[in-house]
Amino acid sequence: MDERIRLRLDVSYDGTDFSGWAAQPTRRTVAGVLVETLDLVLGVGTATGLTVAGRTDAGVHATGQVCHLDLPVDVWRQHEGRLLRRLARLLPTDMRVRAMTEVPADFDARFSATFRRYEYRVTDAPFGAEPLRRHEVLAWPKPLDLAALNAAAAGLVGEHDFAAYCRRKEHATTLREVTRLDWRRDPDGILVATVQADAFCQAMVRSLVGAMLVAGDGRRPVEWPGRLLTQRERSSEVTVAPARGLTLVAVGYPADPAEYAHRATLTRRLRVPIEG
Repeated sequence: MDERIRLRLDVSYDGTDFSGWAAQPTRRTVAGVLVETLDLVLGVGTATGLTVAGRTDAGVHATGQVCHLDLPVDVWRQHEGRLLRRLARLLPTDMRVRAMTEVPADFDARFSATFRRYEYRVTDAPFGAEPLRRHEVLAWPKPLDLAALNAAAAGLVGEHDFAAYCRRKEHATTLREVTRLDWRRDPDGILVATVQADAFCQAMVRSLVGAMLVAGDGRRPVEWPGRLLTQRERSSEVTVAPARGLTLVAVGYPADPAEYAHRATLTRRLRVPIEG
């Protein structure tokens, strides 16, 4: 068998016209487009083992997505100096591969990750979202109080069973550790929630945002989102916020590459499927 090399890819995309990350036979997906383009440049099936840090849902954006794949060493040496520019010419304008980096064979974009960080953008301006930002900013119909949003967020930080906020999968845990959850209002008036955790279960971030927004506009007390953590099943009271406001902005990995394999082993022990 040919000697292979592992590559880390840093990827950005506007999720508006993608049906999420994961390849689907009849839908336009990020992974599907990426594999098709790599096949066109390198030959069908040359790149193998595409694995992503977080499988974002339909409509969710990314500025800091990470994935890995394997290539034959001779193919990589032949193309490494020009592959990034070739991909830039062939990929659609709503998707970019920003970097391709050689990594150790035990780097795993999914299981070696130590955290995922998302941002969710909302405007409570009475006129709604600016037209040029309509694909990345949710227009909220009521005024939002920044202090109330942050008070609601404080009750969700830490290690908890987030079953009330997750779409449960068979044999998958809903235990997660949220290490950061806070809101800011930028100078342009847009409210931005930053959410960071070791991992997220499916729809968790948008469910958290949905719960905090109704506390931020006064329809629920600020303690309500935290109180839902006592539930062991998904709460029917939580409305999932629309995908368009959500962006995956960063994925973290151990500073020492020697720790990649150890981190991956720990993650596999702790939980099954990780979703974005």
